[in-house]
Amino acid sequence: MTETAPPNPSGPVRVQTAPGRGGRRLVRWLVVLGLAFGGYLAWQHYKGGTDSPSAPAGGGRGSAGGNEPQTIRDAEIVTSDVPITLNALGAVTPLATVTIQTQISGQLQKIGFVEGQMVKAGDFLAQIDDRPYQATLAQAQAQLAKDTALHEQAQSDLTRYETLNRQDSIARQQVTDQVFLVQQDAAAMAADQAQIDSAKLNINYCHIVSPVTGRVGLRQVDQGNYVTSSSTTGLVVVTEIEPISVVFSIPEDSLPQVMTRMRAGAELTATAYDRANVTKLSTGKLAAVDSQIDTTTGTVKLRAIFDNKDDILFPQQFVNVQLLVDTMTGAIVTPNAAIQQGVQGSFVYVVNDDSTVSVRNVKTGPVDGERTAILSGLKAGEHVVIDGADRLKEGAKVLVRNDAAATSATDTNTGQQTGSNGKHDKTGTGDASAPDASGTSPSGHKKRDKKEAGSTPDSAPAAQ
Repeated sequence: MTETAPPNPSGPVRVQTAPGRGGRRLVRWLVVLGLAFGGYLAWQHYKGGTDSPSAPAGGGRGSAGGNEPQTIRDAEIVTSDVPITLNALGAVTPLATVTIQTQISGQLQKIGFVEGQMVKAGDFLAQIDDRPYQATLAQAQAQLAKDTALHEQAQSDLTRYETLNRQDSIARQQVTDQVFLVQQDAAAMAADQAQIDSAKLNINYCHIVSPVTGRVGLRQVDQGNYVTSSSTTGLVVVTEIEPISVVFSIPEDSLPQVMTRMRAGAELTATAYDRANVTKLSTGKLAAVDSQIDTTTGTVKLRAIFDNKDDILFPQQFVNVQLLVDTMTGAIVTPNAAIQQGVQGSFVYVVNDDSTVSVRNVKTGPVDGERTAILSGLKAGEHVVIDGADRLKEGAKVLVRNDAAATSATDTNTGQQTGSNGKHDKTGTGDASAPDASGTSPSGHKKRDKKEAGSTPDSAPAAQ
């Protein structure tokens, strides 16, 4: 009988593993293809959102709505005079700060001022006991009287000696000695007069008056104390505050334009604002420029003088200074909110007549509050987007709605749009291109508003 060999157990294993290995390979390829396809779609989406090289990164969202117009607010480009200013932080510095010190020693008998009051030059401030100096004056006057009598006696003797000398009755030497004696008495009289003048001066020093017009501070010494001329604290400090100055610094690069204007005889106006740079405090004139540049900071100090009649500027107060250097007349200006920043610099979205927008690169100039001068890239009469620019791209359809309802909808979707050089409020008030209280746009798009009044960016297609 023939025996049959048992089946090889490895055979079925080989048959079952071959198909499993091929299935895993297929799954891996499918995953790779899926990732590649997803990457391609993402790249296409990114490319579609950045067709304009100047558009911001958020511009791609404008294509999500297909041909639906995006609701925006716009403003008209106008011409206006734009001041060229230099802004700096300054400190209010009095023109004179005087520490009232006594020039003699003695007891402080009387104080003639109230802390914080305004005084004029020559007003009485304090009185020191002058009785010791009155006694010194009397002593000097008595000595002068004595020396005067001696001088008169010597002069009389000299006259008599000269007569006797002419008669050859006395020696010539005696006459000469008498002349010297008269001169000595005259010198003694002069010394006595000097002592009198010194005593009177000390008495005058006992009566202390203000050397300048200004405000007195807190008194440093109370009545009854003994004061000396060696004291460093003084009696009180008087500060001149009308007029008053503000010292501030500007970069050395800005110095040439300031000096050019000053050499031309122009009076440069300086305006002081509070620490928050919001409230205008006072207006003055540039008075002086320092003689050298601070090498550690690269700045130079300037001094502006303010009348300060209302005493709104206080010594050592920090203020923001705006120095008017020049004025650009007839400049092209746009609201700060219209200016965007891209890889190629500043740009704006210009609203076209066909209700589309175009990206326009611009060169900006001086900033004046909520508006900016445009040196190149725009012309008067054009319209630029001031709200809703973050949803736009080159050629995007727009719906200009400058009324309050559209503004609220725009603010709800995108928030307040902020320009690169400034900001504006929800109603756009504060600049020349803002809508008026009736909701009418100054940009001249009334016809488009009327034509598309029944459309909304969420429910209606763009007008063809």
